[in-house]
Amino acid sequence: MDTRKLSDALSVAPQLTGNDLAEVARLGFRTVINNRPDGESQGQPSAAELAAIAKQHGLAYHHQPVISGAMTEHDVIAFRQLLASAAQPVLAFCRSGTRCTTLWAFASAGELAADDIIGAAARAGYDLSGLRDRL
Repeated sequence: MDTRKLSDALSVAPQLTGNDLAEVARLGFRTVINNRPDGESQGQPSAAELAAIAKQHGLAYHHQPVISGAMTEHDVIAFRQLLASAAQPVLAFCRSGTRCTTLWAFASAGELAADDIIGAAARAGYDLSGLRDRL
């Protein structure tokens, strides 16, 4: 399982499976946010399946589906609210981690400097330099 830390409160990851959730709990995460719509890829576990397994491991689980390439302001606001109310640390996942990282970047704009956001994303392996003017 590949987790990448963006802040003390949030790490991101590519697609998680039910088997990964025991490790997520063991690593000390308290909340999982799934940013993938169900059925985005063949063979992807459903949000309901993952929610049930997360519960077995004592993890809070939130499904906030965001369509890749079609992120809205509402998506960003909802993500910001989830992060603010979630038990931390949080692990958010999508297909590759990029969508979650982008949500975090826009949700953090105004609170963090654009260079700090871009730097944190880069240290985690995500290039958000093209978003600088929007942060």
